[in-house]
Amino acid sequence: MKDTIIGIIGGSGLYEMEGLCDLQEHSLETPYGAPSDTIVTGTLHGERVAFLARHGRGHRLLPSEVPYRANIHALKQLGVRYIFSFSAVGSLKEGIAPLDFVLPDQYIDLTKKRESTFFGEGLVAHVSMAHPICAVTSDVLARAVKTALHDAPPAVHHGGAYVCIEGPQFSSLAESNWYRSMGAAVIGMTNMPEAKLAREMQIAYASLAMVTDYDCWHPREANVSTDMAIKNLLTNATRAQRIASEAIRILSNERPQSSAHTALRTALVTRPEKVPHEKISLMKILEK
Repeated sequence: MKDTIIGIIGGSGLYEMEGLCDLQEHSLETPYGAPSDTIVTGTLHGERVAFLARHGRGHRLLPSEVPYRANIHALKQLGVRYIFSFSAVGSLKEGIAPLDFVLPDQYIDLTKKRESTFFGEGLVAHVSMAHPICAVTSDVLARAVKTALHDAPPAVHHGGAYVCIEGPQFSSLAESNWYRSMGAAVIGMTNMPEAKLAREMQIAYASLAMVTDYDCWHPREANVSTDMAIKNLLTNATRAQRIASEAIRILSNERPQSSAHTALRTALVTRPEKVPHEKISLMKILEK
């Protein structure tokens, strides 16, 4: 079977796009348990692609319940080298409106109880997260948005920090204003530790943040609610399918090199002869 080098993480509807064929479901096991759901692979634009519903089909998992390590490990098992992440966010800036798109280039991780590394227990590495988003993969997403939605182009904001909170509650007003004081662009609950784990697995990671609301800081706009977020998320669903399809087409043609693909070259600290036997299998998949 052709290698599956592209992974898509988002809502379950993303793999219902036009032209996707040869669908297969994979129930994978990892050292960290099962992923959020079975992974669906299919062929689009001649490329084998893996789709993973972050919250499980039917949206069954809280952000804190998502098995992030299992998800990234399972995608790596399939050979994934690039991940396109789609997620809903709130805006922290006046100039970023609901239904706009943001291509974040930084993260502020305020999660509290999520396992955020594959390392430990005798195997030590410190990967660089100075630039957590793969620039070349994010550029593919940017071009995909422009081409796929040329008939009704949305506002696209390039760069900005994504604050990731634990949830599942939305922010208090004091918290929302605090995040704004950091200079952050958007707020969400899912991109961390997803981006950190992708980097440890030497997978190029880029995120398209789809704005659904103004969180609760805006003096003239309604505070975020589940109904509001879901309404705008559904509006974005079809657009996300078109963007994902075009991003797959571009990436299939170009397969750009990413510094993420060699992230462990200078990150591993433990000497090879000192790696515990039970970590050998992890080393093999990390360097795959």
